[in-house]
Amino acid sequence: MEKIIIVFFKIRDLIEEIMCKDRFTVDPFHEFLTRDIEGVESLIELALDMRWSWNHHGDEVWRHVDPELWELTHNPWLVLLTVPHSRLRDVMGDSEFCENVNELLSGKQKALERIPWFQQYHQPESLSFVAYFSMEFMLSEALPIYSGGLGNVAGDQLKSAGDLGVPVIGVSLLFQQGYVRQVIDKDGAQQAIFPYNDPQQLPITPVRDPEGEWLRVSVELPGATVRLRTWQVQVGRTKLYLLDSNDAANLPIHRGITSELYGGSRELRLQQEMILGVGGWRLLEALDIHPDVCHLNEGHAAFAILERTRSFMEASGLSFKVALTSTRAGNIFTTHTAVPAGFDCFAPDLIERYLNVYVRNYPEIPVREILSMGRWNPADLTEDFNMALLAIRGSGAVNGVSQLHGKVSRKVFQSLFPSWPQEEVPIGYVTNGVHMSTWDSEEADDLWTESCGKDRWLGTTEYMELNIRQIPDEQLWKLRIDASKSLIDYARKRLVQQLAASGEDPETIETVRQIFSHNVLTLGFARRFATYKRPNLLLHDPQRLIRLLTNPQRPVQLIIAGKAHPADKAGQEMIQEWIRFIRRPEVRSHAMFLADHDMYLTEQLVKGVDVWINMPRRPWEACGTSGMKVLVNGGLNLSELDGWWAEAYSPEVGWALGDGQEHGNDPEWDAIEAKGLYNLLENEIIPEFYNRGEDGIPSAWVERMRESMARLTPRFSANRAVREYTAKYYLPAAAAFRERIENNCEAAIKMASCIQYFEQKWPRIRFGEMKVETIGGQHVFNVQVNLNDFNCKDVCVELYAEGVGSYAPMRQEMKHSQPIEGKPGIFVYSAFVPAIRPAADYTARLIPHIYGLSVPLEAPYIVWQR
Repeated sequence: MEKIIIVFFKIRDLIEEIMCKDRFTVDPFHEFLTRDIEGVESLIELALDMRWSWNHHGDEVWRHVDPELWELTHNPWLVLLTVPHSRLRDVMGDSEFCENVNELLSGKQKALERIPWFQQYHQPESLSFVAYFSMEFMLSEALPIYSGGLGNVAGDQLKSAGDLGVPVIGVSLLFQQGYVRQVIDKDGAQQAIFPYNDPQQLPITPVRDPEGEWLRVSVELPGATVRLRTWQVQVGRTKLYLLDSNDAANLPIHRGITSELYGGSRELRLQQEMILGVGGWRLLEALDIHPDVCHLNEGHAAFAILERTRSFMEASGLSFKVALTSTRAGNIFTTHTAVPAGFDCFAPDLIERYLNVYVRNYPEIPVREILSMGRWNPADLTEDFNMALLAIRGSGAVNGVSQLHGKVSRKVFQSLFPSWPQEEVPIGYVTNGVHMSTWDSEEADDLWTESCGKDRWLGTTEYMELNIRQIPDEQLWKLRIDASKSLIDYARKRLVQQLAASGEDPETIETVRQIFSHNVLTLGFARRFATYKRPNLLLHDPQRLIRLLTNPQRPVQLIIAGKAHPADKAGQEMIQEWIRFIRRPEVRSHAMFLADHDMYLTEQLVKGVDVWINMPRRPWEACGTSGMKVLVNGGLNLSELDGWWAEAYSPEVGWALGDGQEHGNDPEWDAIEAKGLYNLLENEIIPEFYNRGEDGIPSAWVERMRESMARLTPRFSANRAVREYTAKYYLPAAAAFRERIENNCEAAIKMASCIQYFEQKWPRIRFGEMKVETIGGQHVFNVQVNLNDFNCKDVCVELYAEGVGSYAPMRQEMKHSQPIEGKPGIFVYSAFVPAIRPAADYTARLIPHIYGLSVPLEAPYIVWQR
């Protein structure tokens, strides 16, 4: 027993050392708060840990400090900064208030001391750190440095990694303005505004060096070296690091590089991506953080591959090729894009100018080779530089974000692997998930805690499905009624504020206070307004939609939200079309458009809507996570069979739109799907919601809620996604990276040499005659292969048959004989397969075989017998 206790404390200390470095102290940046207010350090500690964004037990503390400011901002740090010091002294003198604060601190400490999932099931030395690079992170509306889905995935996975103890740290940019904020004017048009994000009012702190100085890193750009201020965000057990060019030591033109997310010119975007990738990696090194794994969330951060390679060259004295081969195994690229037009590309002269400056002090780095890594055709000097291609050619693993998106991505990138079958293009998938603790309502949290325990998202989730199925109908229906009341109360208040700000007349504003009812079926749609998402599919037949909304026996109410990019005129026109529809007298009390869609608005919607609607054109929705957020709250999905819903849907858990096929942007198909959407609402969804028993409960609806919650919530949680990334990608990548750099990179040197040899000699390999016999129920294949200068152990000859009908693709290694006498380099390879399929289905092929090398990702060579 004594040994067990000693081991426990050793593990706990190791966890704290890895995950909880820099235990809380008041930063000099914030000392003014502590000068004359005893005990306020405890509030600062709570406010500067983003754990409050999913642990809502502390909300009452901040509401007590200043209820109006809390409801307006939901930013504890801003509340702390803004209220008068006299008010802070008052609350810190309140014993009950201080007791609540101490309970929160105690809960936080207990959470940190708990041995998390990763440390329970994996050796800490198996993975040092994963550096997770993303252009945006959605953690809270209090830190508005996000746009939408990409940031949602990054933020939720970072939170779940901390919950599970997976040593992930985030790297991104601190945008002074963030993404566009939205105002709807009196004409129903979107107006874009860009308020300034004052760093002092955000829940962030400067990164300090050992001497207490504000840590800065530099990146060389044409005409100047840009100094970058560095910030950190505490996210439970882990951290997010942010880079910021708004330093007075920079030229004005460079201070604005990190001003606006997804705005500005192509050159500004290139500057941002160099700062993210190059500056981000330099920040990690300045912090003495040396990750095994670099995870690129989209191609925006692909320059981290170059900087990691350059840094490794400098430390090891090895060539660019060997350094890239060494580090590549530890790089993972996650693509979120379903069409080639979605990748960031830069003109040849622009990218070459920036890369020449980047390598100016490193003449051994071959600019032309780097440029070729970003082209579909490496030899085409006129082709734009594609960041996704750089990411693929610099990574040891690539994945999409849903099962369908993995298949789509293999098709998109197939030309990088000429002659390889599409199903063997080396792109896997991990379907996204959401951080359920962020998106559940307080009522849903209580229900799940009662059924599945308080720590349900901190480990494995296999038991949840059974437990949720034990919840009685009455409890589930009460959850929906309470959630609907909360949503309607919130929506009315928000719409009143919105209309008042736009100058609407008082009479109209007063009517808004009475619209909607918690007893009415509520549909929700809140997405970015882009044409491929088809946000106006519901408006295809306005009169039919009006009839559905205004049916006196079975009414429906609709809440719409979403922004369009300032440059997307089509998206803005779709918003205006919705506003015009909603302003019709007969529609006003049945539909609303809530402006300035942000994380807080999404939280309220997903907690209270009955049905979440999603209508993208398949297969352009890589995954989509908005519909996942309603699962934990008992909401149901009506969605196109695209992204995650293509693998989640079954008739027991929701409703599906479309036929599961691709139809492009055919307007005739849009009309067909619009009709199908109306039919589902009219004939299935609305009747099921209103078909009540004697107890007033729609039993079929509640059963569908139960199945959705039980089957889908654990499966589409970020908890599952992070555990899957850990098993499929992080641990293998860390092991492969370490193996390549052992013994002064002996393995990487050999691999780089082999790749170079293959590049030069591969065209000399030839197949000869293939002979086939069918004997005793088996096909016997013999084929001659002229290996020329290759050794048999460096190649693999396979018998291959593609998937046809009910037959799955098949590949079987062929065995070789001694060289044919008198014909050096020529071997006979043989294989036996059951004669289930015709012999003509099979052909021989030859691929590289180098231990530890990923084929075809790192060596896309293949020869087919013809």
